[in-house]
Amino acid sequence: MTEESDLGGCWAAGERAAAAAKPLVFVAAVALIDRDGRVLIAQRPAGKAMAGLWEFPGGKLDAGETPEQALVRELEEELGIDTRESCLAPLAFASHSYDDFHLLMPLFVCRIWQGMVTPREGQALKWVRPARLGDYPMPEADVPLVAQLRDLL
Repeated sequence: MTEESDLGGCWAAGERAAAAAKPLVFVAAVALIDRDGRVLIAQRPAGKAMAGLWEFPGGKLDAGETPEQALVRELEEELGIDTRESCLAPLAFASHSYDDFHLLMPLFVCRIWQGMVTPREGQALKWVRPARLGDYPMPEADVPLVAQLRDLL
């Protein structure tokens, strides 16, 4: 005898087909943590999607790039700092469906880099205590990562 479980609304008609129709976007993000235990967040500048929201630094993966390689590149391009793949520790990931794409985003933690963090793309930057991260409006995909990061720190 087999038992059928009640999925309690987990499957909506057409949900799988709708998700498959959206492009999958791979983005890597990093929580840079300074010596005082603060986390760096960046505000998306005007003119970009989700302008004004705060996020963890990072960006889209180029073809053939690993998430770690993308972060090393993005940190240099966006913030003027150098780090190594070995300095990036995976923490969590977000899988979130926006209106026109599905985002898959691993979040890494980094405590070691060289250089001064400098905004190179017009973004505002803030060093924030982990308990205060929830005070900043963030993209929907980032929100669940905040709790995991707070638990770590």
